[in-house]
Amino acid sequence: MTPPKPIIGISCGDLNGIGIELIIKTFSDNRILEHCTPVIFASNKVINFYRKSIPEINLNYSSTREFNRINPKQINLFNCWEEDVAVTPGQLTETGGKYAVLSLQTAVAALKQKQIDGLVTAPVHKKNIQSPDFNFTGHTPYLKEIFGAKDVVMMLCAGDFRVALATEHVPVGEITKQLTREKIVSKLSLIHQSLQKDFGIDKPRIAVLGLNPHAGDEGLIGNEEETIIKPAIRDAKNSNMLVVGPYPADAFFARRSFERFDAVLAMYHDQGLIPFKTLATGEGVNFTAGLPVVRTSPDHGVAFDIAGKDKADTSSFLTAIFECIDIINRRNGYLESRKNPLRKMTPSILANAKDEIIEE
Repeated sequence: MTPPKPIIGISCGDLNGIGIELIIKTFSDNRILEHCTPVIFASNKVINFYRKSIPEINLNYSSTREFNRINPKQINLFNCWEEDVAVTPGQLTETGGKYAVLSLQTAVAALKQKQIDGLVTAPVHKKNIQSPDFNFTGHTPYLKEIFGAKDVVMMLCAGDFRVALATEHVPVGEITKQLTREKIVSKLSLIHQSLQKDFGIDKPRIAVLGLNPHAGDEGLIGNEEETIIKPAIRDAKNSNMLVVGPYPADAFFARRSFERFDAVLAMYHDQGLIPFKTLATGEGVNFTAGLPVVRTSPDHGVAFDIAGKDKADTSSFLTAIFECIDIINRRNGYLESRKNPLRKMTPSILANAKDEIIEE
């Protein structure tokens, strides 16, 4: 049975970045309506501004401010604001951040109220989104607070290649202060659970990277592996997780050891994202594991240098949309199987189970 089309919300990102261009290019192809009902959170005026810079692209959409008027046969634009807004492609402005936050907050409110089934976020700039009302370093900590999640994991995905982060957007000098045995165990637990329910992997295999060069060389180059990472791995194993490491990060990626695992836990941002973005060839997706909802995004930033120049590549953004759809469907299937565990049994096991039930 084909699952119903999910309603996917799209936040527009920084008004002066490439987010709107990605939206226009991606949703000008109506074939995407075969897979989902898109709802773009922006404004008519901003969309029309960028349409002028992409004259060869024809985006048709239905504009509304009411969710009961969402049309499953059309691209939908939910008007978050009506006023004229100054759009200056390629510029870091307060306005660009203010309306990026408004788009995000409107979309997240809809997600929380289950008016949409999943969310794909276009890129924001971490500096100009800051305000007294929005004191977050990005999407991930904001979503964590809004949905009351105890912990979340930033996970980059490209097919079967997945890299998760123990620490995210923190200064390099703060990394060791934030790394604890408990934090690593929490991240591993969330990765394990997500691989099962979001990616359909019954017995996930997770690799853990070391923090120091050569994974510390048995304590000769730093002792975090001995005092924090290895004990955390033991704790995870004792909780019936298949976790291996710590591996030296350079050799691990150079030898493509990640191909033997379902996910890799890196200790800090660049340790994981530099090899991921190099190897994922432009089609990586950022997924927030640990939330009660599904949120994905492209694995790149606002790209001010090419904004408004019709140069934005939609590969990662389009992949993020389809990954959001797939995770929603897999998660729904997982939850349904948990309600009825007999559905997960093979025919022979199911037959034996029926016999035992009959005998009793």
